[in-house]
Amino acid sequence: MGTINQVIERGCTMLVHFDKSASSKEIKESLETGSNYEKADAMKKVISLLMNGEHLPQIFITIVRYVLPSEDHLVQKLLLLYMEIIEKTDSEGKLLPEMILICQNLRNNLQHPNEFIRGSTLRFLCRLSDPELIEPLVPSIVQNLEHRHPYVRRNAVMAIHKIYTETPRGEIMIQDAPEIIEQLLNSGESDLSTRRNAFLMLYHSDQDRAVQYLMANLESVANWGDILQTVVLDLIRKVCRTDPSQKGKYIKIILMLLQTNNTSVIYECANTLIALSNAPTAIKAAANCYCQLIVSQGDNNVKLIVLDRLADLKKNHREVMQDMVMDILRAVASPSVDIRRKTLDIVLDLINSRNIEEVVTALKKEIIKSQNDTGLGANEKNAEYRQMLVQSVHACAVKFPDVAGSVVHMLMDFLGDPNTASALDVIMFIREIAQTNSGMRESILQRLLDSFYSIRSSRVCATALWIIGEYSESREQVEEALATLKSSLGQTPFFEPPSDEQFVDDADEEKETYESGSVRPIVLADGTYATQTAVDTANVSTSTPNLRALLLSGDFFLAAICGGTMTKLGLRYMKSNTFSEEEKNRTQAEVMLYIVAMLRLGKSHVVAHEMDYDSTERLSQCFAAIESPDSETTQAWLENCRESFSKMINEKLENDAKEREKKEEKPKSQADDLIDFYHLKSRKGLSQVELEDAVATDLRRATGFNDPDSASNARDSKLNRVLQLTGFSDPVYAESYITVHQYDIVMDVTATNRTNEVLQNVCLELATMGDLKLVERPQNYTLAPGESKHIRANIKVSSTETGVIFGNIVYESRNEDRNVVVLNDIHIDIMDYIAPASCADIAFRNMWAEFEWENKVAVNTKFTDVKEYLDHVVKSTNMKCLTPESALDGECGFLAANLYARSVFGEDALVNVSVEKDKDEKLGGYIRIRSKTQGIALSLGDKITLKQRGPDK
Repeated sequence: MGTINQVIERGCTMLVHFDKSASSKEIKESLETGSNYEKADAMKKVISLLMNGEHLPQIFITIVRYVLPSEDHLVQKLLLLYMEIIEKTDSEGKLLPEMILICQNLRNNLQHPNEFIRGSTLRFLCRLSDPELIEPLVPSIVQNLEHRHPYVRRNAVMAIHKIYTETPRGEIMIQDAPEIIEQLLNSGESDLSTRRNAFLMLYHSDQDRAVQYLMANLESVANWGDILQTVVLDLIRKVCRTDPSQKGKYIKIILMLLQTNNTSVIYECANTLIALSNAPTAIKAAANCYCQLIVSQGDNNVKLIVLDRLADLKKNHREVMQDMVMDILRAVASPSVDIRRKTLDIVLDLINSRNIEEVVTALKKEIIKSQNDTGLGANEKNAEYRQMLVQSVHACAVKFPDVAGSVVHMLMDFLGDPNTASALDVIMFIREIAQTNSGMRESILQRLLDSFYSIRSSRVCATALWIIGEYSESREQVEEALATLKSSLGQTPFFEPPSDEQFVDDADEEKETYESGSVRPIVLADGTYATQTAVDTANVSTSTPNLRALLLSGDFFLAAICGGTMTKLGLRYMKSNTFSEEEKNRTQAEVMLYIVAMLRLGKSHVVAHEMDYDSTERLSQCFAAIESPDSETTQAWLENCRESFSKMINEKLENDAKEREKKEEKPKSQADDLIDFYHLKSRKGLSQVELEDAVATDLRRATGFNDPDSASNARDSKLNRVLQLTGFSDPVYAESYITVHQYDIVMDVTATNRTNEVLQNVCLELATMGDLKLVERPQNYTLAPGESKHIRANIKVSSTETGVIFGNIVYESRNEDRNVVVLNDIHIDIMDYIAPASCADIAFRNMWAEFEWENKVAVNTKFTDVKEYLDHVVKSTNMKCLTPESALDGECGFLAANLYARSVFGEDALVNVSVEKDKDEKLGGYIRIRSKTQGIALSLGDKITLKQRGPDK
């Protein structure tokens, strides 16, 4: 391992995997007497062995004698790679004498008649950093700028660029490099790659010359190739960052480049335009480019990147983006579900009163299209897409209730959709519209009763029954609702009691028919567990009415809801003055008969399992309520239930309104801030974009976007996150600031020499634990007494898991060759990866049932109030509480709540908190964490265990 580390510490420009053994004797024979093919194979083995830490000093002379004179192109290319990786200096840093032979060979190659050998040698010199080797070759390198072949000229420019900018003493070796390159550009160079490399060299080494060349050739920029135009855009960004006052003239260049046909240039133009200008015209032009790219590009990755850009753009330029909603919505034509989901999320955030009609019309067309598309493999994708569209229409109708009437009846056609999730979204939408839009209740109820027979999903059927029982109020509605339910349930009893002779045979046959239900626990909205029955109705006759088929399959939760609906209808029937006593008694008896029939079915032998206690208790309450109704019971069934639902819906709408206000909230500004008046500005020589940009800048200053206080607050928060790595008495004091940005962790370390002597080869050595990977090893530095250096290390993250970074600082002093200062460990917190997010109750329950990793943490805290404990857990875990505040009110000593967060990697974190207060005023219970991956469940559990005890008093 020591040899490998030494190779790595020298710096490495290539990596070669080699796990085979090779004899140095065989290699030497192949190099001396072999053919060109054998020599090439032997050179490959030599390079691989050297890259894996082997020492082959005896091979060098053999290569010089037998390989150097070869005219084979492949052998010459491998020879250059060999020269790239061998050690060229001794222990004191002086050039080895035998390198003179290499230098002479490189000079010969630079003057070789074959352009491939010249170009390959020039490419090799780009990776060479030894000034003693390079300096004799400079005249030959410069001479190659005039070669007839563009491949040679292109690589000659890059060699000059690397020597001038990166090689020690490079600026002395080629003092007039920028001038030489400028002359090459002005001489009418025809090769695009050569011009691009030359302009890039000026951009990095002499920015003023690059700007002068750009301005001198302004008229022809639109005709330059794409690779050169992208460098021009980089130059514009750099210049405007340094001098913002010059933005005006450069924006004209960007707008000119927007007219090109190259998609990469258009994308970079849009990015540059957004970075430089806040003018509405510029933002609209950039957004138009993004929308064109979404439609024209076939690569889904490109579409997702552009959609991310649009999502960032809408945060600060919502008004401009709202006018482009329909252009963005065209992206749903892509078959990718991820692209469709991201597009709909962006569109739903931009809808307003001006574009809502167009958006809803487009969504309706997409819903119909998804129903008609029956291509290969389309059913599953269309079902998921249709569910997203229904949810989007639901969100539109909640924000703008006026559009509900145009979509609700069309959506009701999907109540019998084979995809239960899509049908469930539809029925939830209908339930909310029925509550919030009283004018549509009658038409919704009529359409629901007409299509009730087509519903085959238990969950959809349960919600439909609740709507029917809650909003059937008039005489005609109650009569039609009861008739529909009786028709769906069929005749009573639900089974015929078998005779003694038939009992054994029929029981076995019926058990085979109905023993297809499966039972599993689910989490309810309040965090408690219940039993869910998954029913297979394949064996039930298709002629059996839908409700009857579901009840015979053992769905007793639906039976309880059906009993409650019939009880509400019966009570409303009996309360009405428009019915005779005979009709009331008959209806009362029929409702009681159906309730008893369902209770008997639950105790019979024809179902796979007996009716659960909760359903039995609920049906018994229904029977008692309809048997002897009084005013208090009637009020509880017919009024209190709707009041509770109305309160829940109103609270949801209020929370949504607060969320929207919070998003649209603008920063405050001081009354005495400077404001420039638009009409008093001089317009002489200014284009419309320049004028709008100046006004937009003033508005941002006036509204607080450029507030220096916010910048100082950001600096303060940054200082609060500085971590001390060493002690003040250590020879090298170090502290770091960790920045986590999605998949990247940037570690900025400040190292200060606390001694009175020069420290050489100061090196930051880091290692990681967990799913962290160090990208590259930081370079060595020399620190004078009291001098500080900023060292940056990049670390890649692959999953949401708590990781540890540890290491030390190594340096050489006058007295000792190697000194080590051990650093404090840095723990990468999971809180840097996750952020609070919203999630529908149904989606939460589905994920809870699907996710396989669960971490159960026992409650162990000093808190004595359940609500305070929940608030502390929410704050400590950086999650959002999905349980509404109204459900957490009261002093019952028990609390159950659901928390949700999403990581930057798209992972979902689900938490269920169930806690109660015992007789000793201590809190007990459990916190359950579920996720799709093990890392986030374990890391979040460790975080909760660490933080849940609360502050010490």
